[in-house]
Amino acid sequence: MTKNVEQQLIDNISKLLKRSIVADSALLEMRQHKAGNFSAIFPKDSVFTCSANTFQPYIAEVADDLMAWQKTLDNQLLAPIVKKIEQLYKVLTEFESHYENNTPQNS
Repeated sequence: MTKNVEQQLIDNISKLLKRSIVADSALLEMRQHKAGNFSAIFPKDSVFTCSANTFQPYIAEVADDLMAWQKTLDNQLLAPIVKKIEQLYKVLTEFESHYENNTPQNS
């Protein structure tokens, strides 16, 4: 059971990392056009301890949380990891949808 949970967490973090690389690139492009000027992806009262205006630091935090859980296998550490993963999926999906809908298509 633990190996299955561990693999699912690793798979989700890997997927999120790939999406965050693309999203962070889009954020950089937006900032170059004087858009996307905000100080953090998530508010200070979110489930995350870090604060950043790109996605990758949040992915790193979840990966660090996963490594802490792998060392202890303390099930109390799982719920916050899952919550962070859910939040990242939600915000990345919203960002991707908004960005795709507001980007001129190359024909």
